[in-house]
Formats: sequence, C-alpha cells, structure tokens
Amino acid sequence: MGVIKVHDQEGKLHVLEAVEGWRVMEIIREHGLPIKAECGGACACATCQVEVAPEWAERLHDMREDEEDMLDSLPIVTDYSRLSCQIIYEDELDGLELKLTDASLPDDMDAEAAA
Repeated sequence: MGVIKVHDQEGKLHVLEAVEGWRVMEIIREHGLPIKAECGGACACATCQVEVAPEWAERLHDMREDEEDMLDSLPIVTDYSRLSCQIIYEDELDGLELKLTDASLPDDMDAEAAA
C-alpha cells in the first residue's frame, strides 16, 4: 500500500492511503474528500477532473481518446488536467500528487464549504 497526496479545492494537503488497482477517483471518494464523479468511473462525465503535479504528468500512462474527448468538453483545462477515474493506482505511483479542481466539487458544495 502506498499514498497519494491530494490538495483539496482550498489547497489543504491530504495524504491518502492508496490501494493498488483502485482508480484514483475511488481512493479520493473513499477518504471522504469532495469530488463529484457523477458517472462513477465510466469516463462519461468529466466531473472528477484533477490537475496532476507537473513532475508526475509524464509518469502517468498516456490519455486514451475518450478521456481526451471528455476533457475537451470542459471550459477550463490545463496541460496537467486528467480524469481521476482514468488513473489506476499502482506501486509506481506511490506519492502521486494532484489537486482537486473547482469543477469536481459536488453540486451541493462550494469551495468554501469544502474546506
């Protein structure tokens, strides 16, 4: 078991235990952090968007076309935007660092309520 480092929408760092084979989105939800993830990991909604720390971006597997299409549908993306449902945790990702985006907040929350 390893860890991922998640900065919430307010910038607070959370170090989460991570289980190999789990989607990063599932790890985030399991630890109770605010992430919408409406489709539950089917790569059909883009509501689990995260920004991967630049030093980790090249270490992730290449984006599939369906993930790229979903990100293209969002109004705000960066070079480091990924869908957390499409990142499968493996030992090589121990220490992965990312940030939850405001777009991933559940509808009943705003950034201040998430803190």
